[in-house]
This record gives sequence, structure tokens and C-alpha cells, in this order.
Amino acid sequence: MTRVAAIDCGTNSIRLLAADLAGDELVDVVRRMRIVRLGQGVDRTGRLAPEAIERTRVALADYAAECAELGAERVRMVATSATRDAANRDDFRAMVLATLGVEPEVITGDEEAGLSFTGAVRGLGRDVGGARPPYLVADIGGGSTELVLGTVGVDAASSMDVGCVRLTERHLVDDPPAPEQVAAAEADVLAALETARAHVPVATARTFVGLAGSVTTVAAVALDLPEYDAAKIHHSRVPAADVRAVAERLLGMTRAERAALPVMHPGRVDVIGAGALVLRVLVDSLGVDEVVVSEHDILDGIAWSIA
Repeated sequence: MTRVAAIDCGTNSIRLLAADLAGDELVDVVRRMRIVRLGQGVDRTGRLAPEAIERTRVALADYAAECAELGAERVRMVATSATRDAANRDDFRAMVLATLGVEPEVITGDEEAGLSFTGAVRGLGRDVGGARPPYLVADIGGGSTELVLGTVGVDAASSMDVGCVRLTERHLVDDPPAPEQVAAAEADVLAALETARAHVPVATARTFVGLAGSVTTVAAVALDLPEYDAAKIHHSRVPAADVRAVAERLLGMTRAERAALPVMHPGRVDVIGAGALVLRVLVDSLGVDEVVVSEHDILDGIAWSIA
């Protein structure tokens, strides 16, 4: 049995998965998530803010200590949209090397898409009745959204520069956002999707799978859970009509009202409206009937890649 540790550093959060490889299954040891907002201001400045790098360092130091305590034999850390876009990513790389002892891999959008697909679809056909390939996987992150089509592996993918943090900072500045701000954000998503369609034959998909915190939070609200429950959310099926209703509800709420929802992580309060909007635009534009929600995503894909 091999114990591995995967770290995913995105625009909004940094996450850790320590897992054991047992046959053809990964068995979770721990999962951790911290909201560090590494991508703070990157869309505007093109640089990682020093305070954002420091927030990430503090979280990463705790992860490094936990990896050592758990006896992880192999560690892989990847960084995605915010770090790809930053002119000072070498400062981030030096911080990670000093803190974790391994180089972070600043991966491309295509690499991100492939890891997300692997994490999402393993066991999907076995665990979800009626989930049939080809799968179209949407990974809605803080800085970007990946669309990935495939059966066993990736057949086509596209990374779109529309994520919940980027769209919030760019457009959704009022509390709650004004209708014209919502319309501007929607226009950005539609334009990005139009470009993505040139690379990904979305009409061939038979199952639409949604990943990451925005999607799982929308599912938790749609399911009317009394608290966030990953076991109930994982592989749940959310009808398109419920996606629309939840997105409209979240975009119409104030930050205080969103914060009061029992399933809401404090670090998602200000950006969940944009994440729900991205999901709603994808559902409407692609004409899908439902979203199969996965708690397994790029983090699991990273673990599989080193296991």
C-alpha cells in the first residue's frame, strides 16, 4: 500500500488529500480545505498579492506538517489559474519550495482539465445509475472553468477564463449585484463558451458532471440540507430547473443572507453567486436536463497521477 498526498492550489482555495492506494481504489485518509484567495486581484493587476501569498504559505505549512505526520511517501502539488496568469509566479514557486520541500507544478488549462476528468469519472458509471459516457465534465474554479469531454480518457477539453472569483471581481460588485452586472457576467460566460464549443463537441455528451465548490454548494442548497454533507452531495443529481432556481436565489441575496445559509462555507459567501451563474449558463446553453454532482475532482486526479 502506498500513501500519497495531493495538494491543489487554485484561485480561491488550497486543498489537501492524503490517501492510500489499495488495489484499484484510493482510500481517503484526510481531506482538508482552506480558503486563501490566492487569486485576489490577479484579473486586475496580473500579479499575486503579497498578502495572498502569505495566506497560502500559512495554510501550506500546516499541510506540510500533516503530510510528514501521516507518512506520505509521495507528494504532488499543482497550481492552476491564478498562478498561471501571474507575472510574479516565481515568488510563489520559491515560497512553496521553501515551505513544502517540493516544486509546485503550474499546470496548463489542458493538464488541469485532464486531472479533473480523471478524478470525476472514476467509479461514476458504477455508482450512478444511468450515468453513461461520453461524459462532459465542468470544473468551475475561482479563475477558470474547464470543460472536458471523454469516455475513459480525455477526448477534448477547453479552459475558459471565467471563474467565480474572476467574475465577482470583474462584474458582481454590488450587494446584491445589480441586474446589469449579472447580465455582463453572463455575457462573459456565453462568449467563453462559444469559443470552447469550437474545441469540445459538447452535443455528443450523454452525462453532464459538475465539480468543485460552486457546484457542490449549489447542490447542497438545492437539496435543502441542514448542513454541508459531502456524502449526500456526492453523485447527487440536480435537475436543471433547480440549478436555475438556486442561481436566481443566490444572485438576489445579500452577502449576509448567503452567509446565513447553513451549507455555506464562509470563504464562498462573496463568490458563490458568480459560481452559480456559471453553472446556470452552462446548463441552459448546453440544454442538459440535470447535473450529476461530484465531490471528486482535480484533487483526486492529482492523487491518482502519483499513486
